[in-house]
Amino acid sequence: MIPEGAAVFTGASETLRLSGIDDDINTSGRYDSVKARGVRMDRATQRNDIWRALSVPDFIVGSVAAVTETGSLVAGSASGSQLPGYVGAAARAIWVVGAQKIVPDLPSALRRVEEHCLPLENKRAKKAYGKPSALNRVLILNAETEPGRGTVLLLREAIGF
Repeated sequence: MIPEGAAVFTGASETLRLSGIDDDINTSGRYDSVKARGVRMDRATQRNDIWRALSVPDFIVGSVAAVTETGSLVAGSASGSQLPGYVGAAARAIWVVGAQKIVPDLPSALRRVEEHCLPLENKRAKKAYGKPSALNRVLILNAETEPGRGTVLLLREAIGF
């Protein structure tokens, strides 16, 4: 789905990490890893360049916290780094979603984000970054306005948060 050499940003995602997709995209050398490029940049002097690169890659690959039975995608984020790409700045978006994330409706999705995902992400963030996570931004995607731009890969197994 992603051509070699494409600029790809992978959002922080246990689903991508556990599936090996994050590692494949960011370390294989087949793609222009925006995440790897951003790590090499100076956050103090190149902050805007980092955010531009994260916001408008050729592809954004990530996951969401919930998918409603009517097809809405719900993402929660502390930094919001993946959200510009999710909403349309990236040329293509691919969401990899575990089967356990399907919920009946938006209230159930929002409850899942706050009561299930945030505590698990909090634990992960403390281990990875030494500080807790936060639910600073919540995005609800109800439809894609550009046909073919977004793809949801719904896995038949439970994976990720």
